[in-house]
Parts: sequence; structure tokens; C-alpha cells
Amino acid sequence: MSVAVANDLFQAVERLTPGMALRVDAVSWDDYENLLADLGEASHIRVFYDRGRMEIMSPVSMHERPKNVINRLISALSDELDIDIESLGSTTYKEEMRARGAEPDDSFYIQNADAVMGKDENVDLAFDPPPDLVVEIDRSSSSLDKFPIYAGLGVPELWRVHHRQVRIWILAGDEYEESEQSRAFPFLSADVVSRFLEQGITESSRNAAQAFRQWIRQHQMN
Repeated sequence: MSVAVANDLFQAVERLTPGMALRVDAVSWDDYENLLADLGEASHIRVFYDRGRMEIMSPVSMHERPKNVINRLISALSDELDIDIESLGSTTYKEEMRARGAEPDDSFYIQNADAVMGKDENVDLAFDPPPDLVVEIDRSSSSLDKFPIYAGLGVPELWRVHHRQVRIWILAGDEYEESEQSRAFPFLSADVVSRFLEQGITESSRNAAQAFRQWIRQHQMN
């Protein structure tokens, strides 16, 4: 990709309005990393890369609410189970050897929380483990399948949110299989997460978190 084309791409990204996505093929790894550097860590733009195919997305504000509710539910799990959970939000996860990169809506280190706790520099999947759980809010504008990207990065569990419903996907070998139960929290089902997500959206995240805490105390496995 020439400098002129790279500049045109960056200008196209700047013109993306919320809810829009831009798909570009035949993109080198260096051009992908250069775009990430140009956008900067503060950018709201999400970039996904899969072996030369790149998708650039501008999220809409409506996706923030379910993400925030789930984040609060995960925080309740951390408190009630008395375990450390590190949320790294939409951190860029990439692995050059596998030519894949992703920026989820949210991401959590649970079993591997110690690996990123207090970490000042960016996560490097050449040395650091992938997040134990990522959350993706489905977008109708997306055309790039995210499953192979996350599978290539070795993410063991993925929660996908669509119309306030949560579906749980577990990595089995090189592919994801849908599961009723969470791997990170085996006593927790997709239906339960969906129920409290719905409450958090229709009422408030505070009310949902309080009700979820009570549910955890009644149902957690010792």
C-alpha cells in the first residue's frame, strides 16, 4: 500500500459516521500496524485484521449501554467471588505470526489476571496470554467474521450480545462451539446473563448489579 493510498485510507476512516464500517482487502501487516499508530489509543474506531483483510468500524452509542451493563455484572462477580478480574476494555490484541488482530467491545483477564495486573505497556500476545473472556456487541454493518480472528488469537471464551440476548461461545480446538454455560464461571448460563442484561438496560445497571449479587450468593459453586 503506497503512502498516498494509506493517507486516503486514514482520511476515509476519519469520515466514518457512527454505525458505519469500512472493509479493505490485501492489507499488509505493516499497513495495519501503521493505521493503528495513526489512529492512536484514544480513538473510538475499532479495527479488525484477518490475514490481509481489514475491517474498520465506528461504533454507535447504543452499543455502549449493554457493554457497560455487562462490565458491571463482571465487577459484581469479582466482588462476590472474591477474585481478581482485570478489564482491559477494547485493548488491541494482535499476533503478527498469526496475522490477526482485534479490538473487542470489552475484555477480561480472569484466570490470567495476574499476568496483566500492574502492566504498564500494551499486551503483547507473543509473550502474554490472551484475555480469558471477550465481549462483542453484534453490529449489522460488520462483514468480517470475528470468530476466526479470536480463535487465532487463542481467546477461550466469547460472549456475543444481540438484541439484549447473550450467547456464549467456547473455543474447542480451532473453532468456537456455542455453550449454555460459561467456561470462566461454570455456574453461570447465557440465559442468566441475558436476564440481568435486560434488567440493566430497562431499569438501571445499579439495580441489575444488586440483583445479580443476590443471585450469585444463592447459586455460586463452592
